[in-house]
Amino acid sequence: MTDRIPLSIGGLEAVYDTLATAIDQAGTEKAQLFLVKLALLNANALGDETLFEQQVQAALQNL
Repeated sequence: MTDRIPLSIGGLEAVYDTLATAIDQAGTEKAQLFLVKLALLNANALGDETLFEQQVQAALQNL
């Protein structure tokens, strides 16, 4: 696996804005399906099952 450079604060804000807009576009009824599809696409792009599982666990913290 190649070393990845983390997003800057500005990059994270842009990603957040894109995600929020897409969730709004999906609508309440389809938001969960959209997020599952997005997670699967990103897991595939990441190409590392273990890292994806670690990220899922991190996202579950402090909900």
